[in-house]
Amino acid sequence: MGMLETARRAGGCQDPSPSPGRTRAGLLARPRPFLLIATLSICGTVVSLQQTLMLPVLPGLPALLHTSVDNASWIVTATLLSGAVSIPILSRLADMFGKKRMIMVALALMVVGGVLGGLSHDLVPAIVARALQGASFVVVPIGIAIMRDELPADRVPLGVTLMSATLALGAGAALPLSGVIVAHLDWRSIFWITAVAGVASLLAIWWIVPESPVRSGGTFDYMGALLLSAAVTALLYALSKGTQWGWLSPPTLALTLIGLALLAVLVMVELRARTPLVNVVVAVRPGVMLVNIASVLCGFAMFTNMVGTMQLLQQSRDSGYGLGLDVLQAGLWMAPTGLVFGAWAPVAARIIRRFGDHAALLGGALIMAVTYVGRVFLSTELWQVVCGSVLVGIGVSMTFAAMPNLIMAAVPHTETASANGLNTLLRSVGSSMASAAVAALTTVLVVTIDGTRHPAFAAFEILFAIAAAASVVAAVVTLPLMRSGRPGAGASERAIGAEGDVHSVHGVDNRSVEGTAT
Repeated sequence: MGMLETARRAGGCQDPSPSPGRTRAGLLARPRPFLLIATLSICGTVVSLQQTLMLPVLPGLPALLHTSVDNASWIVTATLLSGAVSIPILSRLADMFGKKRMIMVALALMVVGGVLGGLSHDLVPAIVARALQGASFVVVPIGIAIMRDELPADRVPLGVTLMSATLALGAGAALPLSGVIVAHLDWRSIFWITAVAGVASLLAIWWIVPESPVRSGGTFDYMGALLLSAAVTALLYALSKGTQWGWLSPPTLALTLIGLALLAVLVMVELRARTPLVNVVVAVRPGVMLVNIASVLCGFAMFTNMVGTMQLLQQSRDSGYGLGLDVLQAGLWMAPTGLVFGAWAPVAARIIRRFGDHAALLGGALIMAVTYVGRVFLSTELWQVVCGSVLVGIGVSMTFAAMPNLIMAAVPHTETASANGLNTLLRSVGSSMASAAVAALTTVLVVTIDGTRHPAFAAFEILFAIAAAASVVAAVVTLPLMRSGRPGAGASERAIGAEGDVHSVHGVDNRSVEGTAT
């Protein structure tokens, strides 16, 4: 009792002992693991779907909204920035006030954005709508934290794997679906579809998912939220506009320097905060820092696969290497990459249970590295492009399954949502870097054929080589983690050696509570 009382006072945690009503009525009402996993995974897929659904429509938006290409690009930029800001804030609030509650808030914002976008005929309302929908990005990291709280230990690897897979599963499904919408419906139907899907997800969460009693307590770090939001916005905006402005242009350099300076101030502020938005002491632990570095690199490799492959499939045959497919055809050939995430989830979960999270992360990174090396030389035939994309998808599936488990094994139980939120944010940074790299290479390296400019095939060769190098580095940073974890132990089955942590993950009756790391 003394240790638990000390942990509660230090971290502001609620009493982990279930109340009599919770013990009987709560356990009887607890959903089956499969139902909980399915509900959260479907919601994650819906969120990922709405993130990507607008991308194929973007080239036609300037004409549809009677605006410039630069202004229309804000439809995507606003979603990216909103997601980057909302992930750390809402995930921290989830740890403090309830994970189910914050998922419902995020999905409600997604529905409001869908309705606003469906009714809009001008640029500004459409941008606001997409910004509101960007808040739903946080559903995946909070959903992973809920699984850790609610699932039996032996089901956590499968649940986390499926939840992580939704990031690519929804993106893969969005590409052909967007093609169908563009061909047969008004473009604003995208907003209505996401609104309806959001309502269904909201009702499913309310009806099926229980609220976890694990809370961190404390007060919200408003200064940390302001600094982190400003820093991330400056850096991501510089990444998204670097190709257009020039990577060495004054605006790009100014935004980059401002973002880095704000991050430095954020670290100093968070070290002094009683309940920091970002627990810097925990974040610099090797078990957390190395996984977050791998997250940036794997996010780069994942998005390079999605964007690079789509461009290869849609590139004109006049370029000498393109396959000349339209949006719908290219989306259908990308579907196997998205489906492999879901199909590979049980395999990845078995690998984690048998060999450990570290081995899964290392193996997935090596699969991506080897595949990307092959894609440098084998990317001219349709079967080569599709097979290469699917193999990268298998590697990404393994890394995405392992990283949340490794993060949760290295942080207090009361910080799982916020720690996974930061990991997801860094993955988004990696994706933004990949998007910038694709745009820069395909703009700089071009060939002119019959008076028409096309990206040179060398641009894709260099892109895949960079992705291979990123995957190799991700594998290298995993090696120190191999020494810290015993084979065959998933994160959900290991005790955390952090000071003040008390672990137990086998249901409500022995739910774990940790004090806030200081």
